[in-house]
Amino acid sequence: MRLVRRIAFVAVAMFGFGFAMVPFYNVFCEWTGLNGKVKGEATATGEYRVDASREITLEFITSLNEGMPLAFRAEKSKLKVHPGQYYTVNFYAENLTDRQLTGQAIPSIAPGLFAEYLKKAECFCFSEQKFEPHRERTMPVRFVVDPKIPEEVRDMTLSYTFFDITDRKPN
Repeated sequence: MRLVRRIAFVAVAMFGFGFAMVPFYNVFCEWTGLNGKVKGEATATGEYRVDASREITLEFITSLNEGMPLAFRAEKSKLKVHPGQYYTVNFYAENLTDRQLTGQAIPSIAPGLFAEYLKKAECFCFSEQKFEPHRERTMPVRFVVDPKIPEEVRDMTLSYTFFDITDRKPN
């Protein structure tokens, strides 16, 4: 009987640990700046003072989740930006199927410690995107790098992964 109680305790503890992993992971990523998670809403407001003496290279990477039948690319692969100046970069996605698709782009910024300094005023990642069959869409991203970004930051990467949510059931 004692052995059964121990095994049951271990099983309950393992379930509890697995259940708690997601909140612990989110707190850990927020605390350390890992994973480059960004907010899913517009954060760029107001005017910033442009720092023309500094230049940061921003790289754009696009990827598709497995099974997402889109062609997805950025207008530019890299852009040199001055902190405080607003920029717009277009992204293009084409539905390669004969049916309508709905997708959601998930952004990530590297190095993650500096994700808070990339402010987006407009982004296709803020909402679901509908794609008509065999049609290409232009999706702009308007952003600014906060001039308060530390001096040692010279390169950043903004990546988007598109997920197919066509068959997702509404909540």
